[in-house]
Amino acid sequence: MNTLHRCVSLGLLAVSVTALVACTQEQQNKISRDIQNWTGTNGVLEVYAGEKVVRRFLKVDKISTAMGTSDNTPRHYRYGYGVLDENLNMQVDAGEKKVYFEVSDYTNVVFFESPR
Repeated sequence: MNTLHRCVSLGLLAVSVTALVACTQEQQNKISRDIQNWTGTNGVLEVYAGEKVVRRFLKVDKISTAMGTSDNTPRHYRYGYGVLDENLNMQVDAGEKKVYFEVSDYTNVVFFESPR
């Protein structure tokens, strides 16, 4: 790499770091979520009724916020795809398939990275 390319690369890196440091915490969190949404995770989504797990989705790569088509405002639900863990044993068994799901903002859910 020649000297000009190195200078340009270092300059872009410095500007990027400065911009990130200048961001508010909320903006940094959004950037982190955007990166995580892009890269995906091996997530688990559990839906609770009181203290009991009533639905579990495995291998969830991301959960997205629904946005209005005409007004582009966030809707009060999240959606994604995951394997429905029908017997709630934390593993994908024969016959358990990947499904689409939606959960409202008012649903008791926990989303976490799979420990396996």
